[in-house]
Amino acid sequence: MSDTTVEKHSFQAEIQQLLDLVVHSLYTDKEIFLRELISNASDSMEKLRLIESTEKDIHSAGLPLEIHITTDAEAKTVTIADHGIGMTREELVKNLGTIAHSGTKAFLKNMKDSGSTPGNMIGQFGVGFYSAFMVADEVKVHTRSWRNDGEELVWTSDGKTGYEIEESPGQERGVKIVMHLKEELSEYSEETRLKHLIETYSNFVGFPIFLNGKRINEVEALWLKNKSEISEEEYKAFYQFACKAWDEPSYRLHFSADAPIAINALIFVPSENPERMGFNKTEAGVALYSKKVLIDADPKGLLPDWMRFVKGVVDSADIPLNISRETMQDSALVKKIGSVISKRIIKMFEKEAEADPDKYRAFYKKFDRYFKEGIATDYSSKDALAKLLRFETSLTDAGSVCGFADYVGRVKDGQESIYYLVGGSREQVESSPYIEAFKARGLEVIYFTDAVDEYVVEQLGEFDGKKLVSIRHGGVDLEDHSAEGDSLTEEQTTALCDFLKEELGDRVTSVASGKRLVDSPIIALVPSDGMSPQIRQMMKAMDENFKDEVKVELEINPRHPLVKKLSEAKDSNPELAKLVALQLLDNALIAAGLLEDARDTVKRMNALIEKAMG
Repeated sequence: MSDTTVEKHSFQAEIQQLLDLVVHSLYTDKEIFLRELISNASDSMEKLRLIESTEKDIHSAGLPLEIHITTDAEAKTVTIADHGIGMTREELVKNLGTIAHSGTKAFLKNMKDSGSTPGNMIGQFGVGFYSAFMVADEVKVHTRSWRNDGEELVWTSDGKTGYEIEESPGQERGVKIVMHLKEELSEYSEETRLKHLIETYSNFVGFPIFLNGKRINEVEALWLKNKSEISEEEYKAFYQFACKAWDEPSYRLHFSADAPIAINALIFVPSENPERMGFNKTEAGVALYSKKVLIDADPKGLLPDWMRFVKGVVDSADIPLNISRETMQDSALVKKIGSVISKRIIKMFEKEAEADPDKYRAFYKKFDRYFKEGIATDYSSKDALAKLLRFETSLTDAGSVCGFADYVGRVKDGQESIYYLVGGSREQVESSPYIEAFKARGLEVIYFTDAVDEYVVEQLGEFDGKKLVSIRHGGVDLEDHSAEGDSLTEEQTTALCDFLKEELGDRVTSVASGKRLVDSPIIALVPSDGMSPQIRQMMKAMDENFKDEVKVELEINPRHPLVKKLSEAKDSNPELAKLVALQLLDNALIAAGLLEDARDTVKRMNALIEKAMG
């Protein structure tokens, strides 16, 4: 150290307030001090690059543009050095001892009066350097300006009342910050701890970062490169490194946008779904960066929760580096970024599904639940997500699927509804009496066989202006398409319906002749406001005390031989007719998946067999 005079300065009053905010309240995680200082070093070297393009008289022009960090666990120090623009004596005073920005005094006063500590303050005023005092009780800044007449200086402070500046011969161009750590924070002098921090927050900074002589950041920020310059292997390596993934990505979205906001994004879609394999709920995997520096690895509210399966990086230079997590959740800027990304991702799936339907079908089979969750929870995206749903129908072969757009493209003239039926499997749905009339009329019916499908479809409501209608419900209006064969007269039909309503009592809400039956004698329809079997099962699974009395609308097939015989028996053999009526109702409830207690059914069946056997 030189024997020259030591300059002693007091901190400007606003700096005192600022230091108190930084150290005690502004940052929630002390570990970000290293991120701040690395970002400052990177910015300084970026400025030097610009100066090199206009100035020729630069001190030590050949020095490498690198960031060197060294630790000393014994001395409890961390040193970070760069070969950027450095500082003159005046710049040390201006940058590290004074806030010279207009309006800052009023800003700090208002903040103090209101008791608030806005998280983007440091981003606004460029004072990330002071985060060093979160972990250090003394900070030394050794520096030499890029200008040839620059002095070799050291700035020293305990971060409390003021600072000293004196000459320090032997300095290279740039800045070297030496932090003497607080006793209780000596963990930050351990190499492994700092390596983790560099890899977490600063791995993609645009300059080499060395820790105790070893290069740490060897993976490039691919999201800022041109797509044509990146190989498939590089994309895969980045995905596995940055997203901590073990599989290969099935889809990729790499884009940049300037409006409505500056964004560079590299999004990956995994090929495997851990939730489907029985693992816990997947954590969101799209990290938010600002100029290659990590803001938040798991930004809440950036993307809707149903998109938690996608991985990658979103970088926006418009985001303040030090926006707090609390502020970020309420930030209109972050919401705008999320909206742009979400729409791009959905559009990507739509294009991929069209370009390679087989690949998309295999992907959808693993990830369909996320899209369905999105329809149920993300109102703004539900119509776009509806285009991504895939399902079998009465016109597709078993195992083949289509989408709503395909269905709508095939509808008959004048058909205003999209018909669907929910069941446990294709086989179960196709053997259902509900499907008979639709097949006879050549009307396509969608088969939904996932437990959550019915809830999803109810949330969707319609597609392309056509209402989604369950053929399990009453009130579906079909044109008269009577099957061949004699039918009961209108008078006989009315009399039989009255008989059935009287015998079945309040177990049915109505009995009527229907147009939808071909081979079955009777069908039980769920009222439009009633619960389907699937919804009822879900309710029972969630609440063991759940009770819901099953009431159905009954439709009879006046052309069916059994119905015609029942019409005769109600007068000639009333006792038998009553047993048959009850049995037909139970049969219909079984077919509908609505019979919960079959004990009476079995007794009645035995009685009918006995009568049949004479």
